[in-house]
Parts: sequence; C-alpha cells; structure tokens
Amino acid sequence: MDIQCIAGFAVITKQPDASASLYQDTLGLPLERQEDYRFMGGFPGARHFGVWPLSMAAQSCFGQDQWPPHVPEPTATIEFELADAAAVEAAVREMKEKGQAFLHEPRTEPWGQTVARFMSPEGVLVGLSYAPWLHE
Repeated sequence: MDIQCIAGFAVITKQPDASASLYQDTLGLPLERQEDYRFMGGFPGARHFGVWPLSMAAQSCFGQDQWPPHVPEPTATIEFELADAAAVEAAVREMKEKGQAFLHEPRTEPWGQTVARFMSPEGVLVGLSYAPWLHE
C-alpha cells in the first residue's frame, strides 16, 4: 500500500449554514455549493475539503436522513497551517474581531508547533497552526 495524500476531509454537521459561515466567511475558504454540500477541490495539503450535513452522511452510510441513535455522531479535528508563528497570532486577532472565541491563545507546544484552538459549530476542534518542520 502506498498512500499518497489526504484524498478528502469534510466536517459532518447538523448546522450546515453555521459551519459553512465559519469556514467560508470567517476563515475565508472559497467554498462552492452543490445542493446542501459545500466544498472546495484542490485544497492545498489535501485534495478536498467539505462541509457535509449530518443528514447527508446518514443517507450515504445508512440510506436514511437521521443518524442512528445507537451510533455515536461523527466529529473530527483539523488544523490549518499558516506561514509562521506571527501569522497564527495575526489570524487569531482577525478571527476574534469577527467574534470567534478560542479555547486557548497561540502557544508553542513542547514539540515546537505554534497553535491556537477553537471549537467549530459542529464540535470539531480546529487549530490555527505553524509547524516549522512543514516549512523546511
């Protein structure tokens, strides 16, 4: 097996409008719309990013619009890589001006990554990050 890249990533949400607003309006990602699904192809660092309504995920997995109560609802975490530590701090300031609350301010982890994190409307832990080893 020779895995080449991340083929795709999508948050799964009960609040597609709120989630799309975070990713499109607050973070500035150029999402397209196809019915209720919002996405962008060719996302840097991955091949795809999407905002997937929970009802569509349930339809795809179980052939019904409701997620089965006996199966834990899906969630995810994602980190958006920025140019440097100063860019992380600037992004946090910019998002705070737009009303975003953060779980913690930008900080440098023991392994050298600078990151600030917040929760998205769909319960995804989102990081704004600078990992120096990704820029070498």
